[in-house]
Amino acid sequence: MTKDELARLSELGVATVYEASGREGLIDIPLIQILPGSRVAGPARTVLCSQDDNLMVHAIIEQIQSGEVLVLSMPEPRPIALIGELLATQVKVRQAAAILVDAAIRDVEELMALGLPIWTRYIRVRGAKKSTPGELDVPVTIGGTLIFPGDILVLDADGCVCIPHRRTTDVLRAAEARYQKEALLREKLIAGQLSYDLHGLRQYVEKYSRQSNES
Repeated sequence: MTKDELARLSELGVATVYEASGREGLIDIPLIQILPGSRVAGPARTVLCSQDDNLMVHAIIEQIQSGEVLVLSMPEPRPIALIGELLATQVKVRQAAAILVDAAIRDVEELMALGLPIWTRYIRVRGAKKSTPGELDVPVTIGGTLIFPGDILVLDADGCVCIPHRRTTDVLRAAEARYQKEALLREKLIAGQLSYDLHGLRQYVEKYSRQSNES
């Protein structure tokens, strides 16, 4: 995808992209957004660390390309800090767009000052080992979704959604259409109309009420 297309996905946001994708690709875990207001879309650069070990985080940094989202995972998500200020500083120097951590981070205040968007499952001080190799640029599963290297991740205050690389153009087109549809709906709501009627929901409630009364 082009930089402009990625920027547009980040503007459209996780909720719109998720719905437009057919409700697929949700990273279905509670994520902590370290930098309030941050919105990112970029291709995934994946790391599967060995359990409770961040050796491969050090190893991946030289491979990061500008605009990528660094995805850090372990076989089992645990509150072990895979990244802190010093590693994140190197990631920012490599011009990554963001970091997604299915484990823990630490040095939160320093990371906020660094200004690199980060989403994490946990915040914990307990550090990782650096002794056992893992794997780089392999598919990883986070929150029930399989993320392949190069898949597009969209992240904002609502969390994260993954778009398979082969579907990016179609999902962007569908998200734009949904955005336009919601813009028209918003105008009607501001004018005082009700979603209860615009979506045809009243009939379901009234039909249920009639059936309840008849029984």
